[in-house]
Amino acid sequence: MRAAGAAAVTLALSGAALAQETVKIGLILPMTGPFASTGRQIEAAAKLYMQQKGDTVAGKKIQLIVKDDTGVADVTKRLAQELIVNDKIAVMAGFGLTPLALAPAPLATQAKVPAVVMAAATATITEASPFIVRTSFTLPQATVPMADWASQNGIKKVVTLVSDYGPGIDAEKAFTGAFTAKGGQVENLRVPLANPDFSPFLQKVADAKPDALFVFVPSGIGAQFMKQFVERGLDKSGVKLIGPGDVTDDDILNGMGDVALGAITTQHYSASHDSPENKAFVEAFKKANPNMRPNFMAVGGYDGMHLIYEGLKKTNGQGGQALIDAMKGMSWTSPRGPVSIDPQTRDIIQNIYVRKVERVNGELYNVEFATIPNVKDPVKAAKAN
Repeated sequence: MRAAGAAAVTLALSGAALAQETVKIGLILPMTGPFASTGRQIEAAAKLYMQQKGDTVAGKKIQLIVKDDTGVADVTKRLAQELIVNDKIAVMAGFGLTPLALAPAPLATQAKVPAVVMAAATATITEASPFIVRTSFTLPQATVPMADWASQNGIKKVVTLVSDYGPGIDAEKAFTGAFTAKGGQVENLRVPLANPDFSPFLQKVADAKPDALFVFVPSGIGAQFMKQFVERGLDKSGVKLIGPGDVTDDDILNGMGDVALGAITTQHYSASHDSPENKAFVEAFKKANPNMRPNFMAVGGYDGMHLIYEGLKKTNGQGGQALIDAMKGMSWTSPRGPVSIDPQTRDIIQNIYVRKVERVNGELYNVEFATIPNVKDPVKAAKAN
């Protein structure tokens, strides 16, 4: 009996050793519901990264566990808790919208589990936990360059139309602050995030007759906005369409048709970005996911996996505080261009590109024509000064 007991203990210990040899990543994404395109893009990119780089890092097996939070914050929090307690994950990642990134922040702090935000873009997210690091972007980071471009290109009067939640309010504030500081005039409109009907707001835009309409809607909602923009005849009214790149999201741009032509946006990634790294990424992504073009959510997922892999290499497979510390200050060449993780804020520092929607080989693309290099999140940069 004693021998059997010893054998059981040995077996349990070897089981524990085997368990430690696997590093689990919990990828929590909206895979169903109105923001499913975000989940689909990030999952595809994360899986592509693993397919290219293998599933072993620092001698440990990487296991990706994908969970659908349906775009509901309470579900995100419950899934994060289950992944930490039951699955013993070393890292959580994904987070398609701001409320979904904020919900599990206290759990990340408590359990010392790094949380890699691959999508959500409200500036303050990384301040919610010292264990949050971001590989997407912040709305102010993409928006302030748009305000600068508009004021330099003869635009004097702008109406802003944003989804009424964290990132939309961020975009509105960042644009309004930067544009009015340069002498521009702004009128602000906010649209409900759930089931948005843009028509009454677009009628106000038509009545106001601005030089430009600045729009922020979450990734995947742009097609609905564009349809109503045309129905109101605003495409023929001479009002320029400007904003951060979410509205002309690569995932849905082709389906928008000619109405999108000429829209000017500022963003950190376009599928047409001209670099060898991006050409290889787009080709591999399309091959692995037929009929899908990678968008800025995909690059956030791809770079998020890179950050996790390289962090684990530095810590020799260790998670917790060591892993988040290893991620700070890391830099690499992404499909979007050169990027680094700000060691102070754990936000990404990256180029922002000014782009125009053009037809290239029969397809619509956001074609970059100017670069603002190494942009930090302006909200935190202002706090630091």
